[in-house]
Amino acid sequence: MNLKDKIALLPIEPGCYLMKNSNDEVIYVGKAKNLKNRVKTYFTGAHNEKTTRLVSEIRDFSYVLTNSEHESLILEINLIKQYLPKYNIRLVDDKTYPYIEITEEEYPKLQVVRQKDVKGKVFGPYPNVYGARETVRLLNRLYPLRKCETLPKKECLYFHIGQCLAPCIKKDVDYKDTVLEITRFLKGDTKEVLNKLNREMGKASEDMAYEKAIEFRDMINHIEATTEKQIINLNDFKDRDAISYAFSKDDISLQILMMRQGKLVDHHQVVFAYVGEVMDAVFSYLQQFYELLSPDEILFSNRFKWEDVEPYFGKKTLIPQKGDKKKITELASKNADYDLEHHYMLYRHKDEKKQKALEDLAELIKHPINHIEIFDNAQLFGTAPISALVVFRDGDFEKKSYRKYHLQTTTNDDYQAMKEVTYRRYQKLLLEGKPFPDLILVDGGKGQLSAAQEILDNLGLKIKIAGLKKNKTHSLEALVYQNEVIPLLKQSEVYKLLLKISEEVHRFAIDFHRSTRNKKAISSPLDDIKGIGSTRKKALLSHFSSIEDIKNASDETLQELGIPLEIAKKLKEELT
Repeated sequence: MNLKDKIALLPIEPGCYLMKNSNDEVIYVGKAKNLKNRVKTYFTGAHNEKTTRLVSEIRDFSYVLTNSEHESLILEINLIKQYLPKYNIRLVDDKTYPYIEITEEEYPKLQVVRQKDVKGKVFGPYPNVYGARETVRLLNRLYPLRKCETLPKKECLYFHIGQCLAPCIKKDVDYKDTVLEITRFLKGDTKEVLNKLNREMGKASEDMAYEKAIEFRDMINHIEATTEKQIINLNDFKDRDAISYAFSKDDISLQILMMRQGKLVDHHQVVFAYVGEVMDAVFSYLQQFYELLSPDEILFSNRFKWEDVEPYFGKKTLIPQKGDKKKITELASKNADYDLEHHYMLYRHKDEKKQKALEDLAELIKHPINHIEIFDNAQLFGTAPISALVVFRDGDFEKKSYRKYHLQTTTNDDYQAMKEVTYRRYQKLLLEGKPFPDLILVDGGKGQLSAAQEILDNLGLKIKIAGLKKNKTHSLEALVYQNEVIPLLKQSEVYKLLLKISEEVHRFAIDFHRSTRNKKAISSPLDDIKGIGSTRKKALLSHFSSIEDIKNASDETLQELGIPLEIAKKLKEELT
């Protein structure tokens, strides 16, 4: 899988990304306001040592879209606590974002807490810690809740400035209506308070009390940041999954968002091909997925019908029509849609482009194409001349059919090299009765093309053949076919396909040539003498300091090294 291709298709929306290693283990979880831009930064530019190590281990990634940056902050901490990725330092321990609590007492208080498992009514979590504290401070100014940790024996200052009802001296104080108003506010119904603050800010600005106006502005910002609606955590402690799907004529994208103890902590995403009815394939997959264990509640998006779902999952099933649960299923639908589009563009669309390139190439040479063979020759100042053959068949490289040739009739004549390898390849196919390619490509221009064509004519073969012409910087620029040079547009699919084939044969040839040169560098005249294997060669080179010493050695000395008399005499003859 090409990570660059996958990154290019990432959405520019908020969400969390999960980096994975070669064992498919999550090694890092991050959040982003713009997923595409954030993930791209890991693979461009310089990084510190830790990030460089992280990037070196990344082999794949997945992501979960959220409705806002606020939600991605909360989802990030849930995912980190779930996976404990080795490259995440913060948020791995018991620290968490704060909550706002209305204590469960006769005379309740409003406070910021770190623990969710408290007895009172809890709202949050809130990634903006400062905003949460400022919101509590504002609410304590607006609503006359109790402020003291322990009730004093007489009224305090808060009573005299109208911020407390003084339950310390008035035992009949009732906070029910106040708690209801604060609850509506923290659930997102902030319109009345915000309107009041906006009026106060406008009045302060008109009176040129700018510092006071700024204070009101900051209050408004804190409220908006704190009370922004999120569905990543629901304060009901239930285990539930939210399921949705998307489909095309070929594939189904299935998205399962997993909430545990009211928190979205994981996801399961899959795209698979199907035959037959979409819903049959979806429920077949879900039955296998939930065969051993299922959560307390399964939420299905409104893309499902109740009569289809109920027989499979019974009382656990719910297709919510409103509220937070419906929003969770909508988020699952959003992720399923992106997965399907992403899969199509990354895989099927790529296959269609490749097929179009083959069709366009076939149009150029006026012949259908399925099987292509391409040659590339390599040598260094006449050293280790080789040729390499790469096979492209059925839309992909067929590596088991690649071939390597040590050239025997030339050292530095590229045209002769082309003749030799063409003859050796297609004479063998003739003798073995194996199929010939639809098109032969040679890495070169008219000269190499003419050399190969001459051999094909001599063998009586009518195979289409073309050359890949390079420019001065050795970049592909044209296709040479039937003495015509056909320029290639870089943005065309034909160019991209031919460039990919050219790069593959060049890589294969260079690797082969490098290994051949390395073997030549450690070779000696002893390698070609019959009867001198690796053991005898090692004994000779260990005992004598040069080939000249071996030539001058007595038969008796050679026999003492384990060289039979007959081979010893032949050895001296070959070295003379």
